[in-house]
Amino acid sequence: MTRVYEYDVFISYQREGNLIPAWVRTHLYPRLLEVLHDNLDRDVKVFFDEKLPGGVKVPSALRSALQRTRVLLAVCSPRYFLNEWCLAEWHSMARREEMVGMTSSEQSHGLIYPVIFCDSENFPNYAHERRLQDLKTWNLPYPQFQDTVEYLGFHREVQRIAEELVDLLERVPEWRPDWPVDTPEPGPPTTPKLPRF
Repeated sequence: MTRVYEYDVFISYQREGNLIPAWVRTHLYPRLLEVLHDNLDRDVKVFFDEKLPGGVKVPSALRSALQRTRVLLAVCSPRYFLNEWCLAEWHSMARREEMVGMTSSEQSHGLIYPVIFCDSENFPNYAHERRLQDLKTWNLPYPQFQDTVEYLGFHREVQRIAEELVDLLERVPEWRPDWPVDTPEPGPPTTPKLPRF
């Protein structure tokens, strides 16, 4: 059986903490999926790890999804670039760009689409080399944000991002079985503590 792309977009984000995961879950993921569906004439699949079924081995599911995804949408914060899983996802896609020659100065696009959640001053230089989409104005994770006037601006910005992603998806190279996928090394197993009597 020939393996092909399964996902159009892989949302890469810092999973620790509450703000960013809640914002991705409550606002970014559902709006992006909805708008991409409206802009493409086929079914759209966006990988968001919170939608994995129970019991799935997360590291292998992330590796498989990343290898079979067309574009990485990175939700950037200073801690994103300190997180080993986020860096592995970013660098996997950057290595894919190198493999297909998308790193030359003639290429106006790549396979990584970074959006700023907060404080881009502390991002590494390689992140600043890309055109970053600033979503700091709309980074409120609370469900009530959807009932505000500002949410209309967020929705319009997600529509614009989706239009750019659609254009990018049309330029993605054909799937290859040798797409690299970096993953962090597993840490040593924890030693169970003996109960104290």
